[in-house]
Amino acid sequence: MTAPSRGSKSAGEFELIARYLAPLAAAEGGALGLLDDAAVFDPEAGWRQVISTDAMVEGVHFPDAEDAETVATRALGAGVSDLAAMGALPEFYTLALAFPKAWDGAQRESWMIRFTAALDARQAQLGIRLIGGDTVATPGPLWVSLTSIGRVPLGREIRRSGAVADDVIWVSGSIGDGALGLKVLSGVLTTLPHDMGQALIKRFQRPEPRIALGRHLVGLAHAAADISDGLIADLTNICAASRVSATIDIARIPLSIPAQTAVDMDSANWAVVLSGGDDYEIVFTSPSNITKQVIDVARESGTAVTAIGHVDAVETDASPLVRILGVDGREVSLGGQGYRHF
Repeated sequence: MTAPSRGSKSAGEFELIARYLAPLAAAEGGALGLLDDAAVFDPEAGWRQVISTDAMVEGVHFPDAEDAETVATRALGAGVSDLAAMGALPEFYTLALAFPKAWDGAQRESWMIRFTAALDARQAQLGIRLIGGDTVATPGPLWVSLTSIGRVPLGREIRRSGAVADDVIWVSGSIGDGALGLKVLSGVLTTLPHDMGQALIKRFQRPEPRIALGRHLVGLAHAAADISDGLIADLTNICAASRVSATIDIARIPLSIPAQTAVDMDSANWAVVLSGGDDYEIVFTSPSNITKQVIDVARESGTAVTAIGHVDAVETDASPLVRILGVDGREVSLGGQGYRHF
């Protein structure tokens, strides 16, 4: 994001940056006031940088004509979630915005007023600061791309590839609320009481990255991932990276009261819970002999965790890598393994 001199003739984009985005970066000297095309910062000795990029597209990751406040809150929460799962402390982010060419100047400015106000509040809550990015126009829908940057003690990041046989599989918080909330928002799930539906929508629109829990899990968790594409898909990614398989017990999956109501009303909603995604909780594995430590640090972080299964030695040609046991103890199969873009 480069701001021009006062005499520039192409001031539309740059005035937008100076007016709405530069204030978000004012507290970070390395952002250079968004006056240059790059930011600078010096990693501290003994720390490793953790960097993650997420894109959100209108009509794919959020509904058409979603309000600007929700887009900001959702984008930043989802982006920081990747850092949380690796045990990183969030520090900076860059932001790219593609505005539909159909928007006129007034519409774009109105959207930016609301978007940046929500970003300002959200970045303060998450302890992260804007340091740069880009703005462009597109013939397609609105999209937002956010690169989150954090740090973790050198060599201590929690990767997907560290799970071993006999590890306990844990999840934070509750599972399925985000995906069920999208079903409510899109008018597919209409049978829930209004207050329950609104609670699920809030979980979809406002993901809460588990930053404190992730940092507490450094040195305890063997492997971790944030649950963005669905519990089964993200646990499968851990298994594939670690060359193991896993077994989970459906009866032990933690559900909120609205989600429990949804599956009680229609057992087909179990597939949404396990594969729908948008939870932004953490699924992780740890040795079976440190269960008390895991529970204790989770309590210290203010986040509930639940043991839902165990890691197995991978079988030859094992497919799927994640086995799901039903309430009767027999293996069940889902129609899909999680969200896929392609």
